[in-house]
Amino acid sequence: MNVRLNTVMAALCLLMAFAGGCATTPRPEPGPGPLPDDAWRGLHIYLSNRADLPIMIRALEEELAPRGLNMLIVEVDFNFQYTSHPELASETGMNKEDVRQLLEVCRRLGIELIPQFQCFGHQGHRPNIFLRTYPEFMAPPEPDYTDPDHYHVSWNPLDPRVNEIIFDLFDELIEAFEPTYFHVGMDEVMLFPDETTPYYNGESPAEIFAKAANDYHDYLVKEKGLTMMMWGDRLIDQEEIRYNRFESSDNGTAPAVDMIPKDIIICDWHYNRMDDYPSIGYFQEKGFRVWPATWRSPTAALALFESAERQDQGQMLGFMCTTWCGVGDFARAILDESRYDGPSIPKRVAETFRVVSDHW
Repeated sequence: MNVRLNTVMAALCLLMAFAGGCATTPRPEPGPGPLPDDAWRGLHIYLSNRADLPIMIRALEEELAPRGLNMLIVEVDFNFQYTSHPELASETGMNKEDVRQLLEVCRRLGIELIPQFQCFGHQGHRPNIFLRTYPEFMAPPEPDYTDPDHYHVSWNPLDPRVNEIIFDLFDELIEAFEPTYFHVGMDEVMLFPDETTPYYNGESPAEIFAKAANDYHDYLVKEKGLTMMMWGDRLIDQEEIRYNRFESSDNGTAPAVDMIPKDIIICDWHYNRMDDYPSIGYFQEKGFRVWPATWRSPTAALALFESAERQDQGQMLGFMCTTWCGVGDFARAILDESRYDGPSIPKRVAETFRVVSDHW
């Protein structure tokens, strides 16, 4: 009798709900489904000081690997104790022994370790050590620092002397990291060679960008047998896909998407909450494998995750979280978020990683 009464009452409540007369708890929107077992569960860190390595290793062992991390991109750039070009070495950067220690930990934990070296643009708002040491490689030679649209300076990828130096540094990282993959950066390139730049012969931004990417591909893939990764923002036409000027290109580089090899893995980063992220499908339609990347907002991360899930055409590799903060602060935040009282961004990044990893 009680079962029958409960059934009748439930039916009445359902009818009243349709009529607006019965209060019901709103059903939460479904989140993204879990990633496949073989998906890439990644993290990008910027490790500029070897003093942060011990706590980062602790974070890998105690939090990150247990939460499913299986891919770690370590952006090194000039923060390494290079020996081939000691004038470009960092005293506080990692050395080969540090990387070997990190590599051993990652292998034990089942994590693929990937070096990144930021190429072409994004060489600092003012020249970094490379362009301070070799100012003749600046492109353009005298950027207008008063221009409100000025952004990070670039080196000149048309000058063959640049790659002669940079590839020596690549070699040292390859020897230390023993990688399968190599990330060349190339995001947010805003300044390009012009008529004031040596070796410039009227090339368009797309042609210059593609030449740089193809040079790195020739060296890393064809000569060294690695798989190349790069950020995807300069390959997205802002007129076609309406992201902001950092997440997409308004400076003529987008046609390069059809000028570079399709075996490059595109890391498609988006950090703001949007209803959809059509570049994920766009890159797959162009023939690339895609690795979407998020940052410091759990809601934006889940929106990107869901969009990637909807657009998967069989070439979506997984999901990546980026940090863009001091790696020591991030490690402390992820290890004990409740007690962490440092800068706010690492705490938000740690929270985002936790939320994303709950869906892994």
